[in-house]
Amino acid sequence: MSECDEMSITDCETIELEQGWKIMKLGITKLKNILEGLPEPEFTSEENMALYTTVYNMCIQEDPHDYSRQLYEKYKETLEEYNISTVLPSLRQKHDELMLRELVKRWANYKVMVSRLFRWFQFLDRYFIRRMFMPTLKEVGLKCFHDLVYKEIKVEVRDVVISLIDQEREGKQIDQALLKNVLDIFAEIGKGKMEFYENDFEAAMLCDTSGYYSRKASNWILEDSFPEYMKKAEDCLKREKDRVSHYLHSISEQKLLEKVQNELLLVYACQLLEKEDSGCHALLRYGKMEDLSRMYRLFSQIPQGLDSVSNIFKQHVTAEVATLVKQAEDEARNKKAERRDILGLEEQVFVGKAIDLHDKYLAYITNCFMNHTLFHKALREAFEVFCNKTVGGSSSAELLATFCDTILKKIRSEMLNNAIEETREKARSLTRDMGPIP
Repeated sequence: MSECDEMSITDCETIELEQGWKIMKLGITKLKNILEGLPEPEFTSEENMALYTTVYNMCIQEDPHDYSRQLYEKYKETLEEYNISTVLPSLRQKHDELMLRELVKRWANYKVMVSRLFRWFQFLDRYFIRRMFMPTLKEVGLKCFHDLVYKEIKVEVRDVVISLIDQEREGKQIDQALLKNVLDIFAEIGKGKMEFYENDFEAAMLCDTSGYYSRKASNWILEDSFPEYMKKAEDCLKREKDRVSHYLHSISEQKLLEKVQNELLLVYACQLLEKEDSGCHALLRYGKMEDLSRMYRLFSQIPQGLDSVSNIFKQHVTAEVATLVKQAEDEARNKKAERRDILGLEEQVFVGKAIDLHDKYLAYITNCFMNHTLFHKALREAFEVFCNKTVGGSSSAELLATFCDTILKKIRSEMLNNAIEETREKARSLTRDMGPIP
């Protein structure tokens, strides 16, 4: 007798529970053998139909031979027995990365088993389960795995995955596809909802991330210059974003980046910006445009980060303006009294330097600080001080007005020169940031 014949019963006879379940067990045993890689031929369409028909017939018989409830219980018992006798022992034998690989394999096999059993038992879902308001076959399948397997292994799985992530952070090559497959299980167990992923994995992963980067930052802040530190921080943030795209779930990205930003930037913001010889003042002093741009990118991502940077920017520009004015005042005091009533060469040079200084830091705002309003405000406030300073008996504002008037006369009396026009535009820009002339 063929295996297909063993799985069939004539339509007319009543099928007793033991008789029908004996047929179903033949199919279940064959399915288990296939999943374990034992030499079994694949199911034919006739075999699948015979198994479905057996369940169907056992469910439509008149009482007391309607075995719908019994079949529902046996479906559940089949999955419980498979998890206890096959899945759990195979997982308990392995540890670390090997355990993860075994989990991925067993979860894939289990899904195949649930799917195949569903095809045979699906008549229960259509009528008995719906009528009795009971969990569906697939819900029973998920619950069996969750209660018997997932609950036992979730902590070990979480710890192994976090350990591998830390190893990758230290430069070791890891199997990213494996981690993605493992973490997908957390989502699948939750039927697409992320509760299990967030509670059983993500929370611990984020805590570990904070600890990891806290340790790194405590060393880097002592060893590295501000530009070197920023390069490391930017690289770390990029790598964490890559981890999300490769194997972590997308809902982790913002939370993960905030942990890194907090430990690397927020905790040490003041120390970094004020670092001697390499902090924000030094970057501004030496015109380190690339580093200033990187500083803006990083500090714009943390709370009040740009407030701190713009304050230092304002302090720095204010100090430069004050130095420029003091130099001009010193030179003016040394001039002869009879020449103080005209705009001499020294005053023109002073105004020219003020225009160049303003243009220099306006370029920083444009090229490094993305034209952010905080930095325009800082520049304006720094040059408002310049407006009220007196040089050679005239206020800076008056000198600038005279300077602009001189340029305008040149433009009217000569052919328009691009350099002169450019200087006039820069002077107008400085005038705007000086505020109203007193």
